[in-house]
Amino acid sequence: MTDRKKFDVSLVTPDGPAYEGEATLKAGSTRVYLDWDAGDFKEFATGPGFFQVQFDRAIALVDDAVLASEVDDERARRQLEEAQAELERVDRGESSADRWQLEQRIRHAENQLTVSGRS
Repeated sequence: MTDRKKFDVSLVTPDGPAYEGEATLKAGSTRVYLDWDAGDFKEFATGPGFFQVQFDRAIALVDDAVLASEVDDERARRQLEEAQAELERVDRGESSADRWQLEQRIRHAENQLTVSGRS
């Protein structure tokens, strides 16, 4: 089993806790709504990380965030290919690179291509 970084999470609603326990966050798409009713948002391809919430402020701490409209398609494809090749070397026992980190790099590159609409 791979060594994933975990942290305690409490998801709390006005009715009480919906979830409490350990969690691991992975790379994904993050939308920041500027105007919810108008559907005005910015979408980012984000790397792995976590959220910290204090009072009325939420902070997303992520390895990388790329605005969908600014994704460099060629760079993302190159990152994807390099991470996949390194993961294959790990599988063959030719590399001691961290599998979880490589998987996150792959997901982040895929996310960039997905949010840009060029996957």
